[in-house]
Amino acid sequence: MRIAVFGANGPTGRHLTDQALAAGHEVVAVTRRAGSPAERPGLAVVIADATDPAAVAAAIGGTDAVLSALGARFSKETITTYSASAMAITGAMARHGVKRLLAVSSSIADPDWRPTGAHFFNHVLDPLVNRRLGRTLHEDMLRMEAIIRQTDLDWTLVRPSGLFEHPVVTDFHTAETSADGVFTARADLAASMLRELEERRYVHTAMGVITTAVKPNIVKLIWNEGVKKK
Repeated sequence: MRIAVFGANGPTGRHLTDQALAAGHEVVAVTRRAGSPAERPGLAVVIADATDPAAVAAAIGGTDAVLSALGARFSKETITTYSASAMAITGAMARHGVKRLLAVSSSIADPDWRPTGAHFFNHVLDPLVNRRLGRTLHEDMLRMEAIIRQTDLDWTLVRPSGLFEHPVVTDFHTAETSADGVFTARADLAASMLRELEERRYVHTAMGVITTAVKPNIVKLIWNEGVKKK
């Protein structure tokens, strides 16, 4: 299968690209920055702004599926990365007749998501980090989801929980709408997307994904994913 990966140079996109190539897929890695990822067999790198309809249309021509791992930083200002790219990508897919789309969103998009037994997270971290510091980011994720839901594409909204780095794929769990857990390793997120690409269990719905085998240090997670990246 020939797959376009948007956000290919981001932390999740790199896992997606590597795992897809290892599985025998051809990958069109769409990134804004020249020089990365480095081209190798089965990989074509396209420099494009994911919010530019013309550039996006040129990037996905001849592909069989689109996987979006685009991301944005927390900001007090209005964020449009997710919604603007969703408009460009879905429009280009309709133009080219590409039907399959998987787009990374967040468990936060499910208003009823409250991980079982995670009292500190549910009552302290989630209100402070996700609902306050990440408010504008998650608002745009919701706009992205609404745009995608209105299309006639074969879409899946992929909703991880708190993302962290882990070098290899582990045991992970998926569920419709959202999954009951606090953390998701990016390697597992990528693996779940590639599995869903083949199995098509969550077409026209959201797929929650959580990591069950390992857990990150929560202080280090907040530092690496929130403070350090600013």
